[in-house]
Amino acid sequence: MPWSNQSGGSGGSGGGGGPWGQRGGGGNGGGPWGGGGPSGGNTPPDLEEIIRRGQDRLKNFMPGGNLGGRGLLLVGLGLVLLWLATGVYTVRPNEVGLNLIFGKYVGKTAQGLNYNLPYPIGSVIKPQVTNVITTEVGFRTVESARTSRQTDVGEESLMLTGDENIVDIDVIVQWQIDPGAPEAYVFNIQDPPGTVKAVAESAVREVIGRRNIQPVLTTDRAAIETEVRQLMQDTLNTYRAGVLIRLVQLQKVDPPQQVIDAFRDVQAARADQERLRNQAETYANQVVPESRGRAAQLVQSAEAFKDQTVNEALGQISRFNSVYEQYKNAPAVTRERLFLETMERVFGGMDKVILDQNSNGSGVVPYLPLGELGQHQQRRPAGQNQVQGQAQQQGATR
Repeated sequence: MPWSNQSGGSGGSGGGGGPWGQRGGGGNGGGPWGGGGPSGGNTPPDLEEIIRRGQDRLKNFMPGGNLGGRGLLLVGLGLVLLWLATGVYTVRPNEVGLNLIFGKYVGKTAQGLNYNLPYPIGSVIKPQVTNVITTEVGFRTVESARTSRQTDVGEESLMLTGDENIVDIDVIVQWQIDPGAPEAYVFNIQDPPGTVKAVAESAVREVIGRRNIQPVLTTDRAAIETEVRQLMQDTLNTYRAGVLIRLVQLQKVDPPQQVIDAFRDVQAARADQERLRNQAETYANQVVPESRGRAAQLVQSAEAFKDQTVNEALGQISRFNSVYEQYKNAPAVTRERLFLETMERVFGGMDKVILDQNSNGSGVVPYLPLGELGQHQQRRPAGQNQVQGQAQQQGATR
């Protein structure tokens, strides 16, 4: 080599060579540092010497001890094989491998041992498709060493309802990468968490804007969650975001803090109204059937009375016609019979006194109290009636 240290040389006595020549007139020279340190120590190691020793060691490993063209070929082939071996990679159960060649997506691989061309030609992206990610809208959870607390984000949580009221809503969205299309998640959107959060806030505002505040605060929570989830999924599908929405949950649905007391009073009044309405409906359900039953009973009684009256009238007509037919045959007998039947019907239940008109002017009016005798006969004890009856039978026998 041109700057190798060689013993002896021209133009100096006992000097060392090199591109810098000798320093001084006759010392021990060598290399750019001159002839040693202040105390006469050794010079620094020579780069040429290190290369020469490396060549000697490589020759010892090569057949024939000579590094020729064949040796260089074997060394290059080994390096290539070693480089190709670095393309082996492992995909875990919660991952999907995305193979890239010169930055272009060429396919995906399942879990296990897989291969792709190594860097810089190929590369592999392994997104975790089973991890569930939580996005918060309207609030943020701040974790500390021992506890966690939530801070409200008013610009996200305050929303306008369909009846132009303001409601304060906090929402949790749980989502994951679509295992069927992880390449869409990796390549189609730049900021997936930010995109999901923006879509969630937009979907909640749209759904709340179609409803009045009262159902939002009371009965429509489940319907709102379902509708927001479907709207988010449809929107992300149009973006080809490769995201699956797992859960949408309303954490808090309240009026604004400034008017929450007034809203609670209104809520209590509505609850009282609903309670009184239920009581009134219960009372109506008891009274109305009873009234309808009594009305039906009266109608049926009237119908029965009408049928009875009509039937009696028809019977009297039939009886009159039959009596009239007999009257035409025997008028005197029929008149007598009618008179007796009428008198029996009129005087049958009355007290009667019989006067004999044929007293011949004696001034004595025979009196027979038939009614009193009948009542007195009924008041007698049963034993006396029996004894009296036996006595009458004995008298009759005699």
